[in-house]
This record gives sequence, structure tokens and C-alpha cells, in this order.
Amino acid sequence: MLELRPSCEGCGKALPPNATDAMICTYECTFCEVCALTTLRNVCPNCGGNFQHRPIRTRAQLEKHPATLERHPVSIDDASHARFFERYRDTPPCER
Repeated sequence: MLELRPSCEGCGKALPPNATDAMICTYECTFCEVCALTTLRNVCPNCGGNFQHRPIRTRAQLEKHPATLERHPVSIDDASHARFFERYRDTPPCER
């Protein structure tokens, strides 16, 4: 079950369960669309995977399985991610 994390780990923007700009990697690292596709260039700084839009859970589903309220630390180390990005820049996600 997805946690539906409440905020972007890059800039801290609120990402409620119905946010259409929430993006996640395979480990559910959560970023807003701007951070995921612009700042991070579609490479997760934690695992090297790519991002996909997070599914939206219906209100009925949220009543049974609520989103987490736990916020993750906000931090992107630009220099560290630049080095990490170089490793994956020319490798499609399916081949990383």
C-alpha cells in the first residue's frame, strides 16, 4: 500500500493525496513534478530510478487506508546529485 507521503522531499511543497503533480520512484521517494523533472532530471537522488506520477486514491479508499502524515526531510544536495546524475544521464531507466 502506498504511503502517499504529504510533501515534496526536494522543496517541501505540500502534496495532498489528490495532488496531480506528485511523483514517486519505485521506493516511493516523493517529489513534486517540478523537482522530479527539472531539478532532478528524472533521476531519483536516493536510488537512481526514474519517476512516475503517483496514483490518486479515491475518498472512499482514503477513509479505509489514509495517507501518511509523516513528512520526510527536505534536501537535495545539488553537487552530490550532479555527480549521481552523470552516472545515469545516458542510461534509460529500464537499463539502470
